[in-house]
Amino acid sequence: MSDEPTADTDRESVDESADASPYTLQRDDDEHRAFWADAVADRVEARDPEEPIVVKGGISPSGVPHLGNVNELMRGYYVAEVLRERGHDVRQVFTADDRDPLRKLPRTLCDLEGELVDLGEVDAGALGRNLGAPYTDIPDPFGCCDSYGDHFSTLIADSADAVDVPIELVSNTELYESGELEDVTRFVLENRDRAREVLSEYQDKVDASYVPFNPICEECGKITETVTDVDLGVEPATVAYRCTDMDAGDRTVDGCGHEGTATLREGKLPWRFEWPAQWKVLGVDFEPFGKDHAEGSWPSGQDVARNVLEIEPPVPMVYEWFTLEGEPFSSSAGNVILVTDVLELIEPAVLRYFFAKDPAKARDFSIERLDQLVDEFDRLEAIYFDEIEADEDETAFAKRVYPLLVDEPRAERVRLPYTFAAVLGMTDDPALREEIARREGHVPDDAPEWAVEGALARVERARTWARRTENEFDYELKRTEIPDHDFDPATEAALAELAEFIEAGHGPEEIQGEIYETAKRYDVDVGEFFGAGYRLFFDEKQGPKLGPFLAKVDREFVVDRLRRER
Repeated sequence: MSDEPTADTDRESVDESADASPYTLQRDDDEHRAFWADAVADRVEARDPEEPIVVKGGISPSGVPHLGNVNELMRGYYVAEVLRERGHDVRQVFTADDRDPLRKLPRTLCDLEGELVDLGEVDAGALGRNLGAPYTDIPDPFGCCDSYGDHFSTLIADSADAVDVPIELVSNTELYESGELEDVTRFVLENRDRAREVLSEYQDKVDASYVPFNPICEECGKITETVTDVDLGVEPATVAYRCTDMDAGDRTVDGCGHEGTATLREGKLPWRFEWPAQWKVLGVDFEPFGKDHAEGSWPSGQDVARNVLEIEPPVPMVYEWFTLEGEPFSSSAGNVILVTDVLELIEPAVLRYFFAKDPAKARDFSIERLDQLVDEFDRLEAIYFDEIEADEDETAFAKRVYPLLVDEPRAERVRLPYTFAAVLGMTDDPALREEIARREGHVPDDAPEWAVEGALARVERARTWARRTENEFDYELKRTEIPDHDFDPATEAALAELAEFIEAGHGPEEIQGEIYETAKRYDVDVGEFFGAGYRLFFDEKQGPKLGPFLAKVDREFVVDRLRRER
């Protein structure tokens, strides 16, 4: 979505039409659907749209396109897929609102390889000199793309590719320069009195001099909001302007004072008109958006659509934002993660599952607790294949959604529990990883080769997760030789008894408890006894929770190592 500011006072707009409510999924008069995208698709079909049906999203390429931005991509994708299942021809269009002006310097940027860099590592001066200019008129700070806007639009397209969402990325700049937005821009200016009247209900700054067009100054290249005259009687139509200051959040971007003229291709509509203009030009039937737009741009957008452009707005749907580790996504604060980074930790299907959940509920994406998300996905998968029992709602959701998450549902697939995969990641030996997984019963003897490869691919992801979070699995298991150690007789005897307990077959918590009890029976300091275990297995003074770890590693090896036999 455009990052054009919405700080002006928004007056409440009440529309009695139920279909106009952006809170599509919060209504309680719908027939129950297992999957929210089915309910949205019902709304779209009820309008009897022409084909192809157009599902739209959008973003202003102002900086790092992080995981939070994928919300809009995936919400649109699921509705598009449901409509395709029903036999419709569907386009999923995603606009890069790249004629928006740069209003502030980001603190963090990102190269095309997904590496985050601080502003000081690029030519920040060039960015500073271009405050107020359209993103597509600003040089790429990395020097690899045609412009700043093109650089970050490329990253948006890469994010869509990474989650296998087939979007048509549309540049707003190209829409203006090609003339595709020219007719609707002219229409707005022809009806500027009506446009002014409608927008004045939502923004206090709209007065009798307001003209809904922002020219690009031919002198300094910045966007200005001061139009002094409109001439639609010439070809091409023009506006006269004066380059004045622009409010940019907590600062002001100075205008150069130049007075000139611009054609309708040499500027842009203000966001409150540009968004509905996109609906008209692109023929949009459905668009999801965040709750900030539900409470800001949407009320004015549907009003402008109906009462200025004389079109029906698309079916709307508000999605809740989600947080990262409990905090809002913020490029400036460094609280971001890219899609490519996430896919180094989990399979694409798991990430797609996260976005398949109810968009009306706020959620947290936690790297620290990523194992819980993977476990949820594995459970959904097992429910789909009737391998475990679940209640009616959970079963209906799994049966409906799972085929949308994977390339092809295959019952022969094998999933290693994520934390077990992290344990296997403590060793570098691929053959040993497979041997342990088979011995522990996580890989069936008759599993096809492709399923075994897929299962073991999770090990590297889980290992990367352990390294990134520095959690209890971020250790290197010393399997090839026993680390140097020097234990007193009491500790050696206690280790031998613990080996017998584990050899008899016990679970994680039982082993954890037995470590304490064994230390007490032999009058060995509990901390030192745990330290003995960490020395034997990791050549470290500390490590993961020992009982659960020993329970997950192959039993024969654990018993032999506790006895210092290998």
